[in-house]
Amino acid sequence: MRFLAFASLAACVRLPPQPDYNEAFFARKPLAHYTIPTPRRGQPAETVVGDLTTVTVIKGDTLLDIGRWYDVGYEAMAAANPGIDMWIPRAGTKVTVPTAYVLPCCTYQGVVINVPELRVYYFRPGSRAGTTSVITFPAALGRDDFKSPRGRFRVVGKTVDPTWVIPERIRREHIREQGDARRSIRGGADDNPLGRYRLELDRSLYRIHGTSKPWGIGMQVTHGCVQLYPEDIEYLFPLVPIGTPVEFTYQPVKVGQRGGRTYVEVHEDIYDTNRDPVAAAIKAAREQGVPADREAVRRATSGATGVPLEAGRL
Repeated sequence: MRFLAFASLAACVRLPPQPDYNEAFFARKPLAHYTIPTPRRGQPAETVVGDLTTVTVIKGDTLLDIGRWYDVGYEAMAAANPGIDMWIPRAGTKVTVPTAYVLPCCTYQGVVINVPELRVYYFRPGSRAGTTSVITFPAALGRDDFKSPRGRFRVVGKTVDPTWVIPERIRREHIREQGDARRSIRGGADDNPLGRYRLELDRSLYRIHGTSKPWGIGMQVTHGCVQLYPEDIEYLFPLVPIGTPVEFTYQPVKVGQRGGRTYVEVHEDIYDTNRDPVAAAIKAAREQGVPADREAVRRATSGATGVPLEAGRL
């Protein structure tokens, strides 16, 4: 019943008939671009983009494949579809693909990584004056013992087919768990976890790059870096110039507005910061100058579904 509150933004679609799920198929997937009026400090902004997608499962589908086609990661698909088998969903089942997003507050330029959401946003000036274009991708981020950072950085380098020089701590882990004592993996190798494209950041060993294991996107599986689907990093790589600002933010609760309505979107607090989601939502609404009904906020924050839910109107 939770999704009924979002029905006005929902769309019923389906995948191409009988898709052959392989890398060539995913390389052809459509990527959604959104344009919003450029937010201005101290003024309410239209910061909800996209529409929920509903897909009817056909035999052979997995929720991972459906999610990848719509650029949604593992944990997001699981949270939006509790009780549905991720690997063998029953044919005819209708699944929710959470392709509507409250934009993280309040940096609307460059690359923004919202860590608990396991998602990357890229903002740049729109084609019309006074607008901002945004595209968003699911990401794999740091495990509990290798947390992704918080803070602001800049892109200082871009590499195609990067060689991975394995940090010693990670190398010892590989020896212990896999018996693999390699000190590096050549660029372009099938098992190179950096994939084919890498963006390097200043003041940090953290990077934004591809992956050799696409099934891990949308999960906490990295040593702190940001991994994207191969087709997503290939698309993003040429768009991002050297000097682009990059912000790692931590917002398990996001608040935004569209069409005079306030929406709250809640994700799991993956690093256990013990924030009160109701208080966080009320505070965010106040700071952004948008109305929020406390009872509606309480209902919207009762579960980390990752789906924007209405919590007030102008």
